Amino acid sequence: MTEKTFAGYCVKCNELGYLMDTDEWNREIGLEIAKEEEIAMTDKHWEVIDWLRDQCKQEVALSVRKVGKSGVVDIKGFYQLFPKGPLKTASKIAGIPKPVSCI
Repeated sequence: MTEKTFAGYCVKCNELGYLMDTDEWNREIGLEIAKEEEIAMTDKHWEVIDWLRDQCKQEVALSVRKVGKSGVVDIKGFYQLFPKGPLKTASKIAGIPKPVSCI
């Protein structure tokens, strides 16, 4: 576990850079993580992030297929928004744990 500072907030992260405590997250932190991941956030990105966070709070297991069936974005759109591994990247930006379905 390491501590990182995003947008002036010190947060605990695991060795892969995922936040250890989802309650430490806010949009400013998400925006800083997105910059690190070279993602220029749009309203559609935030819509996906909000959906992922909601699913995490409900303890729903996430997968690319589930995101594609969410009604928020289809699979092709998900890959366009987050081209370097959509679920891993989006989860990191959302401040949620790396989904089990991601290798």
